[in-house]
Amino acid sequence: MSQLFARRILPLVGLAALLGPAVRAADGPALEPVQTIVLKGKPGKLDHLIVDSKGERLFLANKVNNTLDVVDLKAGKLVKQIPGQSGVQGLAYAADLDRVFAALGTGGYCNVFDGKGYKLLKTVKFMDDADNVRYNPRTHLVYVAHAEKAIGVIDGQSFEVKPDIGLPGDAEAFALEKGRPRLYVNVPSPSLVVILDTDQNKVTTSYPLKLSSANYAMALDEANHRLFLGCRKKPMLVVMDTESGKEITGVPIPGDTDDVFFDAKRKQIYACCGEGFLAVIRQTDADHYELQEKIPTVAGARTCFFDSETSRLYLGVPRQPGKEGPEIRSIRRGRNGAAGGFAIAKPPAAQSFSG
Repeated sequence: MSQLFARRILPLVGLAALLGPAVRAADGPALEPVQTIVLKGKPGKLDHLIVDSKGERLFLANKVNNTLDVVDLKAGKLVKQIPGQSGVQGLAYAADLDRVFAALGTGGYCNVFDGKGYKLLKTVKFMDDADNVRYNPRTHLVYVAHAEKAIGVIDGQSFEVKPDIGLPGDAEAFALEKGRPRLYVNVPSPSLVVILDTDQNKVTTSYPLKLSSANYAMALDEANHRLFLGCRKKPMLVVMDTESGKEITGVPIPGDTDDVFFDAKRKQIYACCGEGFLAVIRQTDADHYELQEKIPTVAGARTCFFDSETSRLYLGVPRQPGKEGPEIRSIRRGRNGAAGGFAIAKPPAAQSFSG
């Protein structure tokens, strides 16, 4: 076996084995492995990842390694690790500015890097535990969740730091509307969704959760005025009306979710769960949802990114025994997948879904 064959083919064989029988349809795979990209680092937690679709790059918060990792998706390889990013957690990429914003859990720093040579442009200090980050291209403002119970605001162009926005609890995931100046913020304790006016940078209202709690992940269906909230206590995807705060329904999902994405084209929600599954929920209409499939992944793999432009989902996989390092695993809808996006063939009744 040639070394070239081993490098290019075996990782995909390994990914197919990882996904198991649940990805095989009778006439071909409904879910196809595309890439397995090996990174560097010791076993432990990976955090959020983002994709620059135009530049064909992926950025990963390699938290256990204290590095910001840069992956060339076209070449399928790790091209750079930026060291010294202690406890790196949240990331945002500003395509119009070609800048990367990295929030560090240790010390509460937000580092800003140039997107060409990855030169450090600015470091902004917040109270502590800087976490999730979102960039608003309309206003060029960057929102950074941090302790204690606040969101920091940075001008992405000038690096001017605006006044903090106080919250009733520590913030987790955010979702920005495009049509209105609204930012939705998950507050896991107490379990609330807080709404901010991004023109005035202030809280306008908040909605309590009753069906579940510990709402860490979030996605938005702006056209149907629906929020999808990934909750960990009584693991569930809660569907909420953005206009009234009414909880429309709840769909049970595996535990320890940290990322949720809405695929508007295929009317599906993907919930990445650290219990060892990718949950696929189908949206029949704005008020009706069902768990379509649980795809086995790896225990601890709870962060992912869905790129709507390429219809690929990238999963961050912590380093496994016998592996060289952590991995990024890319999957896409197979040729035989129906309109349901990541359509998965049903396994035989005796098949176990062990992660």
